[in-house]
Amino acid sequence: MQSLLLAQFGANERGIVLFGFEIYYYALCIVGGILLATTLSALLLKRRNMSSEFIFTLFLFCIPTALICARLFYCITDGMHIKDWFSWSSIRNGGLSVIGGVIGGVGMGFLVCLVRKVEFFRAADCVVVTIGVAQALGRWGNFFNMEVYGGAVTNPSLQWFPFAVPVSNLYESGVGAFSDPNATWHYAFFFYEMLLNLIGFAVLFTAAWFRKKKPNGVLTFAYFVWYGLVRAVMEPLRDPRYILNGADIPWSELFSILMIGFGIIGILLLLIRNYVREGAFVGSRRGDPCGISEYMTPYKDDPPYFSKINMFGSKYPPKPEKSKKGAAPMEEPKENEPPKENDPPKENDPPKDGTAGEGEGR
Repeated sequence: MQSLLLAQFGANERGIVLFGFEIYYYALCIVGGILLATTLSALLLKRRNMSSEFIFTLFLFCIPTALICARLFYCITDGMHIKDWFSWSSIRNGGLSVIGGVIGGVGMGFLVCLVRKVEFFRAADCVVVTIGVAQALGRWGNFFNMEVYGGAVTNPSLQWFPFAVPVSNLYESGVGAFSDPNATWHYAFFFYEMLLNLIGFAVLFTAAWFRKKKPNGVLTFAYFVWYGLVRAVMEPLRDPRYILNGADIPWSELFSILMIGFGIIGILLLLIRNYVREGAFVGSRRGDPCGISEYMTPYKDDPPYFSKINMFGSKYPPKPEKSKKGAAPMEEPKENEPPKENDPPKENDPPKDGTAGEGEGR
């Protein structure tokens, strides 16, 4: 019955079918998460006094790099043979590491900012903090693929979704597993991690939306601390089949701990540097306490204009109005402007040759 209902909409338990090609729900969750994070990043860029169009440049370079690194990290740490790393059949069977994607995407973002002469930490505080919401949506892909779950739940009173999730050998997707009365119920770790990612995203996004004071980069390193903690706690509890342990090394657990240390050290260094330069760990006692006062853009001819979203929008002029297509902009007449040489004489104007006109001088 369920399969027939899905078929009415060109879908099945694994995905949707468009023009004969099956697109897995796993892929749709990942793409949906990327698009949502990109939209929120553009809003944060504008909010924090930067060009929102810069997100398109970052998207163009960082997303492909993140996907490639996510695949490479998974293949290397899982001990997969090199011939299967990017084979079509292997890719269709899944295999991406969020940790590898984060490392690759952030690293490419640093290079893009370096080339375009944009302050990296200022841009990163607008982009990295939204990764959490992309991860949260992407975790639902693990539900559809019946991945990232814990030990078996034997108590019938606890066998309910989303506390637990059914796993079946008769179906290839978590959707179909609900139709199997003999499915085994497991702790839904994908759902727990999704909630924790959402909590981290909500805290960091709220701080980025309202926080003005220096130093930039604290929120970026805070993301690494939070996500490292989440993975460090959840990783050992997963089903052993979904733990990356090539060469008998728990790679995800190891990199999670490294993320925590990297984030803590980064925050401390930023605070110390700000104290040396500004006389305060946060803000400034010697000058402008805000780290985002000046408008920043990597593009020429991209002046700022008033925006309610921008925290500093009130100091910028209104957005210029676009003239109608094909019509030259109208010039407003200036008061007391002397007539031009070829302007027609106005009524009661004296002749240009200095002689009195008709009715004049009588």
